[in-house]
Amino acid sequence: MGAPFKKFEAHGSGGPRIREIPMRMVLPNLVTVLAICAGLSGIRFGFEGRFEPAVVMVLLAAFLDGIDGRLARMLKATSKFGAQMDSLADIVNFGVAPALVLYAFMLDRAGSFGWIAALLFTIACGLRLARFNVLDEETDRPIWQTEYFVGVPAPAGAVLVMLPLYLSFLRLGIEPSRPVALIATGFTVLVAFLLVSRLPVYSGKSIKVPGDKVLPVILAVVLYVLLLMTYPWYTLTASVAGYLAFLPFSVRAYSRRAKREGEKVPPSDIG
Repeated sequence: MGAPFKKFEAHGSGGPRIREIPMRMVLPNLVTVLAICAGLSGIRFGFEGRFEPAVVMVLLAAFLDGIDGRLARMLKATSKFGAQMDSLADIVNFGVAPALVLYAFMLDRAGSFGWIAALLFTIACGLRLARFNVLDEETDRPIWQTEYFVGVPAPAGAVLVMLPLYLSFLRLGIEPSRPVALIATGFTVLVAFLLVSRLPVYSGKSIKVPGDKVLPVILAVVLYVLLLMTYPWYTLTASVAGYLAFLPFSVRAYSRRAKREGEKVPPSDIG
């Protein structure tokens, strides 16, 4: 992330002068701030009863939060200040915003249980992000282990936990009644535990696309984006189902890789 300012510079008898900052240093921080604004706007829409715009804003916040760090690295505008801003945005956009929108929509009908579930999810997201920051700084982990997240990543958790909203938007007769709210409460707690679990989740960072497969991959990505824009709730529901189904395969792939590398530590103990 980019630095928002630099130290004053002495300037003769005219006193200190603020150094000029290239716009490329400001841009990543601007994206981070916009992500926070989107997440907080999602919370506002949720408590106003405008749930579809609320979900869109939370997803937009997650998207912006996902590109600010990459933008900073691409522009060579990383800084400690930007890293702290990014962590703040993460907890707001991936933890607080989804939990409060879901609570306003459905979990409040489960009474105290719903609020406890929302709190657990937010706290789990904060713990997950803190652990990610610590693991990211460790240098003694085998390189192949860095291809796996420890637990479900926070952005994925934010998308997963809002599944009850996607299903309701499909007009399948799922209304935010108390029984449905209790089921959603249980699902929220499950996602919270997936966040703080030591489940090895393949990150896909090391995937390389063969040259003859680049165009089909681009076409597949474009198709997914078009489906997301045209049939957002069907696409998001299918994406959540696909991601949950992918988790067991990720664990199995990790176990096989650990055996090949001679690791004696079981997947659940890796972190």
